[in-house]
Amino acid sequence: MRTLFIGDLHLSADRPDITQAFTHFLETELDDADALYILGDLFEVWVGDDLAAPFALELAQKLKKVSQKLPVYFIHGNRDFMLGKHFAKAAGMQMLPEVSCLNLYGIETVILHGDSLCTLDIAYQRFRKLRSFSFARWLYSCLPKKKRQAIANKIRSNSQTSNKQKSYVIMDVEPSAVNDLFAKTHTKQMIHGHTHRPAIHELDNGCKRIVVGDWYEQGSVLSIHADGIQLKSLPFRAS
Repeated sequence: MRTLFIGDLHLSADRPDITQAFTHFLETELDDADALYILGDLFEVWVGDDLAAPFALELAQKLKKVSQKLPVYFIHGNRDFMLGKHFAKAAGMQMLPEVSCLNLYGIETVILHGDSLCTLDIAYQRFRKLRSFSFARWLYSCLPKKKRQAIANKIRSNSQTSNKQKSYVIMDVEPSAVNDLFAKTHTKQMIHGHTHRPAIHELDNGCKRIVVGDWYEQGSVLSIHADGIQLKSLPFRAS
């Protein structure tokens, strides 16, 4: 048996190839899985459960079917932090705190999306602090649907433009933030996404940091079992 971790799928209606690849993954890759963890940014943008696109509602049905066979856990990302309890219930996903710990085959492990570790990105961290307030999220949810969509589109556009101008270092995790989280959680293994730089890092302190990749050009799946770790790509099938 094994436990699977994925993240940064950035599903959207204009990328049906990613949705198709994810659907194929759900249907063919989970037979021997203990659990599936989705580490944020399942969707490219999420403006509210009441504005879920048809493709997302169809995907919820597929996830619900999976959840009847094994637990499906979800941690919010920076793109889908407004995903709520209604959609999670429809998809059979159990929502976890943004930083969660588990014993993974005898190894104490901390899991998260990973954006909180990119502390050198000052502008983003300011925005992240603002949207973490429940009042701010509630206020946003009260806006008319068209206004919420417009704000989300503006944030998405600004983020894409800003990211092109930021250096590689700023966009990556800060080592001191990683070490602080290890110390705070008393764990030896960390699993996250967000940076889109899949790798298994053996750290000087004896800890291990594993990064799951994005699904822009191919799938990325982390598989952990009692005897080892495998971080693999899943090529998209031809249409």
